Parts: sequence; structure tokens; C-alpha cells
Amino acid sequence: MGADDNRLGDYLRARRDLVTPEQAGIPADGRRRVPGLRREELAMLAGISADYYLRLERGRDTHPSEQVVSALARVLQLDDVETRYLRELAQPTASRRAPRRAERVPQRLRMLLSSIGVPAFVEGRAYDVLASNDLARALSPRLSPGENRLRSLLLDPAERDFHADWERQVRGFVAAFRGSVRGQEDDPRIRELVGELSLASARFRELWARHDVRELSGGTAEVRHPTVGDLTLHRDKLPVDGLTLVVYYAADDDSAQRLALLGSAAAAPGR
Repeated sequence: MGADDNRLGDYLRARRDLVTPEQAGIPADGRRRVPGLRREELAMLAGISADYYLRLERGRDTHPSEQVVSALARVLQLDDVETRYLRELAQPTASRRAPRRAERVPQRLRMLLSSIGVPAFVEGRAYDVLASNDLARALSPRLSPGENRLRSLLLDPAERDFHADWERQVRGFVAAFRGSVRGQEDDPRIRELVGELSLASARFRELWARHDVRELSGGTAEVRHPTVGDLTLHRDKLPVDGLTLVVYYAADDDSAQRLALLGSAAAAPGR
């Protein structure tokens, strides 16, 4: 097994580093060389031998029992999504995945984008923007086809000004990205994007090393638009034919008025 294939061990190591002795109920002795739990401490709390845990973390044993997985999840204080991710790493099913098809936006989705009255766009598995409507591009030029949502968020300085809660957004995006691409880590597009961001963004390297994982979902964003001002927008993500339709809509009356103003400007002749 190559180093890149030890996903279970990488995840265990990353999550172990995030649990402090105090959180685990272990008195701190003041002479620790690791940020979180030691291997032997985690093994003891999970009720397994230190040697067996070492084999798991180093990739020499990759199929722990459900009982062991549950014990590790408890000690690592994983939530339901993280526990499910750990279980998938520990007990992978045989891959029967069909060859990856090129990502193409169906015509009916393009028609929906042109008729819907809110900012909306279609993104691919690696958060590439594949299609968008005029209102989405008026909201942000970084929602244009050919852009990548994760790259823009991490590397484009305009995104820091645009998102009032940039740090929360980037943490959520990176965690959702890891969750949505699980089982697809060998996909060339995924590897390309992770490699690019790992080289270009220290923040991405830090967050990627944490192995945070979330399910693909919507949320709320506080944005500062250069023309119409501050907006509070809900964001929903809807799976369609292997793609994701992303829709933004106002979360309050003030935002609705400003979004309507943005829509009028986007529809103005000559734009």
C-alpha cells in the first residue's frame, strides 16, 4: 500500500491530533510533544491494544470491525457525518463505479437557469461552475462558467471582500468538498485541484490536513456586493443528474429588495 492509499490512517491521525487530553478526560502532564492524544491513549480509551491501533494508523490493517470503529468514533468525538465517513474508510465496498462521464449541463437545466428569478448556477463534482444565469454573474463574476468555486474562494482576493464571513465559508467549503469527493480521490480532476490548492494556499493545506468532513448541503452567506450593498442569502444545493444546482435567495426583506435591484440592473439593455 502506498502512502497516498492510507486514507484510514491519515484520517485517524488527523482527528487524534484535534482531541485534547482534557477533552478526553486525561490529565495533562505538561510534557507533551503531540497536540492531541497519544496513540497509546487513544487505544486505551477505545479498548484496543496500542499495537493494533498502530497497525491501523500505519495502514497495516485497514478493516477494523464495526465495534472498533464505533469505539474510535466515540473517543475521537466524531459526529454522525464524521462517523459515517470513518466507517466508509474502514469498510469500503468493492468499487463498481462506471467510468466517469464528461460533465455536461442538460438543456432543461439551462432553460431553468434562464427562467428562474434568483441567482443560480450549476457546478460539477470539483466545484467547477458549468453554467450560470445573468443574476448569478451579476451577484459575482466568479460565478461565471469556467470558474471554480473553491479556487476562487481561496485564491481570489475579491472573495475575502465579498464574504463578510469568509473564514466560516472557506472552512465549510473545504469540509464539504472532502465529504462530496470521498471515494473519488483518484479522479484526475479532483487530484489536479487538490494539488493546485495545496501549492497555492496555506489555508487550504491547514484545513485539508484536518480532514474535516461535512455533507453537501446549503447554508446562509453574508455578502458585501459592491453595487447594492450587504445581502443575507440562503443557499440551497440540489443534486441533478450527477451535477449540483445551486440557488441563492434572500433571507430577509432588505436583501430581497437589494436582490431585486440587482436583477433589474442585470436585465437592463446593453448589459
